[in-house]
Amino acid sequence: MSEQLWGIDLGGTKIEGIVMKSPTEPEVLIRKRIDTESDQGYEHVLNRIKNLIDDMAESVGSHPIKLGIGTPGAIDPPTGLLKNSNSQSINKMPFQKDLQALLGIPVITANDANCFALAETKMGVVPEVDPEAKVVFGVIMGTGCGGGLVVNGQVINGKQGIGGEWGHNFLDSSGGDCYCGKSGCTEKIISGTGLENYYEEITGVRKRLKEIIPDARSGKDPNAVKTLDRLIHFFGLGISTVINIVDPDVIVLGGGVGNIEELYTEGIKSAQKHVFNPRLDTKIVRPKLGDSAGVFGAAFLTV
Repeated sequence: MSEQLWGIDLGGTKIEGIVMKSPTEPEVLIRKRIDTESDQGYEHVLNRIKNLIDDMAESVGSHPIKLGIGTPGAIDPPTGLLKNSNSQSINKMPFQKDLQALLGIPVITANDANCFALAETKMGVVPEVDPEAKVVFGVIMGTGCGGGLVVNGQVINGKQGIGGEWGHNFLDSSGGDCYCGKSGCTEKIISGTGLENYYEEITGVRKRLKEIIPDARSGKDPNAVKTLDRLIHFFGLGISTVINIVDPDVIVLGGGVGNIEELYTEGIKSAQKHVFNPRLDTKIVRPKLGDSAGVFGAAFLTV
């Protein structure tokens, strides 16, 4: 029983739990989702997690001896408070400490991007494209833009709990002010929201990215073409900085923007222009696990 992996993926609207047989046999024993009900407050969210754990324990006939949990935001190491979360009910709260006290077991936390990267490293696309990979960078490009770093199978949280956070590095002044307090952040430029905002700025019309990209491919909308070109150029520039610093074996692109086909052709060519090397050997690939990645990665935090 001690080899079982227990994980929780905590989101703003749902909490997903999983129990897997063991690290070497990651067979899913149970997987269950419930609503977060975060509008009912911090203590209620903690109890929702406990209720889910209790329900899964009853189903599998055993209780966890430790729990991995993926969270929006990250734990601030000096204070133990959750920070940078878009879920206000748990932000600036001693979430890990309080959950450990409630459950009576060790709780290991990481942000959702790190869990994504860990899952794809352990049981996703990484073993397929490079079984010897030691350094993996996981990118989430959706409404926002985040990242997670895994080295030798372990998440790198870092001194300040911000390991892998490439979304809030300066990329270009055209991105404008960011909610983080800085300006020109990567997230402001190549997230789905950032690209939709750019299209609206140059046209006065608000469109979803899923409408903009087909119009760019057809060539019938020059402003859509500009928007896609913007993504390709700045993706290459932004990801090249990550490659130059940590030199990953594999980069996995998740999130809705990560589904755009041109990232794996023109985007890679764009990155190659800016990498401090005559060629680009890093593999930039699609994820395998989809929206399953977060909860699988949370479970693997306990290994």
